[in-house]
Amino acid sequence: MKVPGVIYRLGRKPDPWSVPDWASAGPDGTFGNRFDDPEGMYRVLYASSQRLGCFLETLGRFRVDPKLLAELAEIEGDNDYCPLGQVPLEWIEKRMMGVATAGGECADICSSEWISRLRIGLASQLRRFGLDDFDASVLQMTAPRNLTQLVSRVVFSERLAGIYYRSKYGHDVENWALFEPFQIKVQNSQPIRPNDPDLQRALQRHSLKFKEE
Repeated sequence: MKVPGVIYRLGRKPDPWSVPDWASAGPDGTFGNRFDDPEGMYRVLYASSQRLGCFLETLGRFRVDPKLLAELAEIEGDNDYCPLGQVPLEWIEKRMMGVATAGGECADICSSEWISRLRIGLASQLRRFGLDDFDASVLQMTAPRNLTQLVSRVVFSERLAGIYYRSKYGHDVENWALFEPFQIKVQNSQPIRPNDPDLQRALQRHSLKFKEE
């Protein structure tokens, strides 16, 4: 499928579309992200069809640990308190919203066609990850990332431009993992302010707030 319309990427100033330096790759040759190349030959830029999606994806790591929420729920009394995770203001001050269009064909890896292809192509790898079968639920798992990185390699070998996938934070958010060499036409980047409506919606959905100085 082709990337429809504009896409967004929340990245560091001054260029949110800058490609990560190979010097910062880990010992395994990846940058630790979901669809990075396990063989360390191409880099991947992650983007979303919605500005809100960018905030949901990047702010997820600040959420309160569910174990703490479960412990609080077991305390006797009114269950009307939910602690909020805190986001440092400097985190958003260092970033801006990139806007672009992208060309090329991407694989919809959660389509029935691609699930079938990946199930066959990765069958020999499933036991390694403790899996009995391969289906769409596997692709929604946060871990193991080694498996989704193998998915990336399969798609890249088909000479496609990237991967289309739905966010684990909600299937209303459409995301893209775009392969090097990138077919991206960058437009003007947007500054991010604390009162940005999409940012505020993401903070609310993740039960987050800005950290007070």
